[in-house]
Amino acid sequence: MKLKRLEIELQKISGFENPKADLEQYLTPPDLAARFLFDAFMHGDIEDLKILDLGCGTGMLSVGSALLGAEQVTGIDIDRKVLQTATENAEKFGLNTIEFREEKISPGQISDAFDTAVMNPPFGAQQEHADRPFIEYALNAAPVVWGIFNKGTIPFLKAYTKDIAEITDMVSAKLTIPKQFFFHTKDQVDIPVECVRLEKY
Repeated sequence: MKLKRLEIELQKISGFENPKADLEQYLTPPDLAARFLFDAFMHGDIEDLKILDLGCGTGMLSVGSALLGAEQVTGIDIDRKVLQTATENAEKFGLNTIEFREEKISPGQISDAFDTAVMNPPFGAQQEHADRPFIEYALNAAPVVWGIFNKGTIPFLKAYTKDIAEITDMVSAKLTIPKQFFFHTKDQVDIPVECVRLEKY
């Protein structure tokens, strides 16, 4: 599947009906999700592999990974209602290679091995260091991790993972967040982000 077709298909993904601010529930924009996943695909990190989608939300990255030929995709999220929407999104495409699980992101709970982890983790805007459990879980679960991170946190990410992994690719992008919570004062905000590939030593 070509990049543009992937973006068009991902536009069919339904978002959060009642997003929760404390979980930073924002739909990853289809154009960013497509570019992010296609980069992973071009690195050989998606097709015919077992993919883990951490904090999968309504399934944007899970569905995208499956459309790019992943052998099996496991999406994990703590919100049961959101996982219902994710299941419905997968059903739109007739995908039977995706499993969604209700689970808290905690490294100690890992029981499966994956080839690649993908994620758009919380940036920590509502809860400081909210991204750390995601990073730890991902690196414990897979040898390669793709994540969308706030550009300003890259120095922290490098320092936090220096003993276990290295950044082998990084592509600049922007994450557009629409006005959806009471504390938002603008119709939308564009946040500079980096699409990062981490590979364990």
